[in-house]
Amino acid sequence: MSREGKVAKRERKEAEAGEVRERLLSGATELFASKGYAATTVREIVGRAGVTKPALYYYFRSKEGLYLDLMREPFSEFAALVEEAVLEAGSARERLFRLCLRAYDIFIENIDAARVMYSIYYGPPQGAPFIDFDAYHRCFQEAVLQVLREGVRDGEFRRVDLHDATWAVIGAVNVAMEVELCHPSQSLGRDGVRRVLETVLAGIDMKRNDTGDKGRKR
Repeated sequence: MSREGKVAKRERKEAEAGEVRERLLSGATELFASKGYAATTVREIVGRAGVTKPALYYYFRSKEGLYLDLMREPFSEFAALVEEAVLEAGSARERLFRLCLRAYDIFIENIDAARVMYSIYYGPPQGAPFIDFDAYHRCFQEAVLQVLREGVRDGEFRRVDLHDATWAVIGAVNVAMEVELCHPSQSLGRDGVRRVLETVLAGIDMKRNDTGDKGRKR
């Protein structure tokens, strides 16, 4: 076989391996979300993915390992997003919008994984391996607080209680996410989340508050 042929064969195998792994993750996510972690068996996962048990053990070693990878991927993406929001250039307002809207996007893109997380966080642990979900919430909270603080420092936002403002921003995003989970027919969508954030930030926007009362009857 020529060198090019060997490379092509290897690339096909790598692509097939990636597809098997993704099918296992997708099948497990659907089953965990619909049945719960504890009630889902390895047999059901491999059946949904259309592979054999050895394939699951090869990629993840166990159901527990699969669960950890399933959760690790969206949360790693979220952690990178938070770090970027703190370090990237732009006004505080722009950075807050990017942070909150992208967090919402990640949630929507991984909504079945979010269902699994909510069921384990708010319900019985179901024997699932421990993940410190609170650490990611604290990370998001601290990033929002930092960007708001910089906005006040730079004269973009009024001097308000920053912790109250942080909870207002996070609350808007969290409610939008929970509506997607519990009342999808009432989904705000990305544009709706942006409008809600506009309303929240209007209350602390320095420019709007400097001009908002002009011409208003007393």
